[in-house]
Amino acid sequence: MSEQHLHVLGVCGTAMAAITALAKAKGWRVTGSDAHVYPPMSTYLEELGVKIATFSEDNLTPAPDLCLIGNAMSRGNVEVEYILNHDLPYMSGPEFLGRYILPQRHAAVVAGTHGKTSTSSLLAWVLEVAGKVPGFMIGGIPENFGQGARIGQSSPLIPFILEGDEYDTAFFDKRSKFIHYHAKTLILNNLEFDHADIFKDLEAIKTQFCHLLRTIPQSGTIIANADDANIMDVVSRGIWTPVTTFAELGTDANWQWQALEEDGSSFKLYHQGKPQMQVAWDSIGKHHAANACAVAAAATSMGVSLADIKKGFESFKGVRKRMTKVGQARGITIYDDFAHHPTAIKGIVDAVKATMKGLGKLWVVLEPRSNTMRTNIHQARLPDSLLSADHVIFTPPSERNIAKKDLLDVNKVCKTLQNNNIEAKVIENTQDIIETITQHAKEHDIMLILSNGGFENIHQRLLNTLKCK
Repeated sequence: MSEQHLHVLGVCGTAMAAITALAKAKGWRVTGSDAHVYPPMSTYLEELGVKIATFSEDNLTPAPDLCLIGNAMSRGNVEVEYILNHDLPYMSGPEFLGRYILPQRHAAVVAGTHGKTSTSSLLAWVLEVAGKVPGFMIGGIPENFGQGARIGQSSPLIPFILEGDEYDTAFFDKRSKFIHYHAKTLILNNLEFDHADIFKDLEAIKTQFCHLLRTIPQSGTIIANADDANIMDVVSRGIWTPVTTFAELGTDANWQWQALEEDGSSFKLYHQGKPQMQVAWDSIGKHHAANACAVAAAATSMGVSLADIKKGFESFKGVRKRMTKVGQARGITIYDDFAHHPTAIKGIVDAVKATMKGLGKLWVVLEPRSNTMRTNIHQARLPDSLLSADHVIFTPPSERNIAKKDLLDVNKVCKTLQNNNIEAKVIENTQDIIETITQHAKEHDIMLILSNGGFENIHQRLLNTLKCK
């Protein structure tokens, strides 16, 4: 294996860089290429000993033993065309994981529209606290680990944690990525319509989840959110695996695991109606308590004690860009969060507002950036997700690859919010947003900045401006 050469197309993407790190740990010699090679990802890969170049046919001579083609690659790319024309062996990143990283491992996969990163990070940390030294590949940076991928101990008894992304695999493989992971333990968090660029409706996504359920062995475990009607619909269509349910306390006494959020930063867990633990931790909101409930169910199925689960929960430091505190200046606190779907937005906005206890105002700055959020698919739902805010600022969505008639009308969203006595406006650029907040925000106010991208580093720029003034 040490002599085999792996070449990765799109190596600077988050997922492909993580797969590259895992391949290096398994003994592959890895090179990579990308359109834009710059820090910090280029530095990270170079520290791994990975040579990176811009796309060129020269990168493929002599021919690698295997080429990995990232999800962002498409026909017309010079290396893609060379690979096809010269019949070089190739596969997707998820298929590589399934073939070369996960065999003889206990794959624990977290699937669903929301909470995959937080839940998989929490599960990995609980298993770490229990001494299992899990491997993982997570689409974020768990603060307890400081990295998004680790090979862990290679053993059928040691779990390997993955986010089960329903997005398609590659230009040549339109199955969802999670199909390739051969999960033994599967957490089904929730299911809503998303990824409008590849799924025409919710039913198309459910079909992919049904395919996923068919791959779970009878000896495996499915952890399903019984409060989510779409999840339970998918489960009802046919399974061959034992199902453990979790839900919010009080929705139905029949669900095996239940959580009760108490004051935003604490919750109780119940099993078969009996209290198991009370947890005080750094996370907030009902959605995080639900994540913890799912993790408790999964971890106990893997033999982790309740004492270690509680210890893992209370020492969990969260995930970068999931309610990450950027800093504080003039008594104003700035948070960065990844939420980019109405359900996730409502969860985090309501949770933050509940912690403020009437002190200060909550500002929400939202960049509609994902392919789905830039469309009007969630037009009617967005105002309701922001009703706990005092001030809302939108940036206009990009019209890239979207017809104007299908674009999210942020002015209309703001009008609805204004009718609910919320200060809401659209501001064209980040510098004007910074100036508006700097002029009007007061001590004890909280800035919640929501985007699934870099948002022109508005978080740090805002903090620096507040400090200066």
